[in-house]
Amino acid sequence: MRWLAKLIFKHILGWRIVGELDPKIKKAVLVIAPHTSWYDFYIGALARKIIKQNIHYVAKKELFDSIFGLYFRWMGGAPIDRSRSQNTVDQIVAIFNSRNEFRLAITPEGTRKKVKEWKTGFYYIAEKAKVPIVPIVFDYKLKQIQIKQSFLVNGNIDKEMPELKAEFEGVTGKVPENF
Repeated sequence: MRWLAKLIFKHILGWRIVGELDPKIKKAVLVIAPHTSWYDFYIGALARKIIKQNIHYVAKKELFDSIFGLYFRWMGGAPIDRSRSQNTVDQIVAIFNSRNEFRLAITPEGTRKKVKEWKTGFYYIAEKAKVPIVPIVFDYKLKQIQIKQSFLVNGNIDKEMPELKAEFEGVTGKVPENF
């Protein structure tokens, strides 16, 4: 299946991957931006197959209770309770703590629509779980996924968030006006 993913990703769609996800990093928060279209899902799924590393995500637990639950788990999903009485950050940190390997792909915008500010949950997840953040850029203009250098947060979100956002400056999403 990897050969098929490469064929579609590189030769048919014309995309490439720049950089690499260090295989020694078994746990990380992968901050993926810009997220402006549903196309990001299949571009990411193809790239995931090519780099041969497990990439995970979280979704509401109800999806895993359906007939598609096995599929969502097979695709790297982990269920969380998104009710107001549950702390999502703590739930995800618990997933990190319970597994030997968990690379969480997360979009800081939290939506495909234009937002004024990124959500900060991913930062607090990385801080509490004591795992690095890996910026991953989806640039539709250049047709490339850029895997940037990982870093550990130090709790100074006011300093580190602008530095992280700078990794994504000048990037074009699938729907440019949404980023």
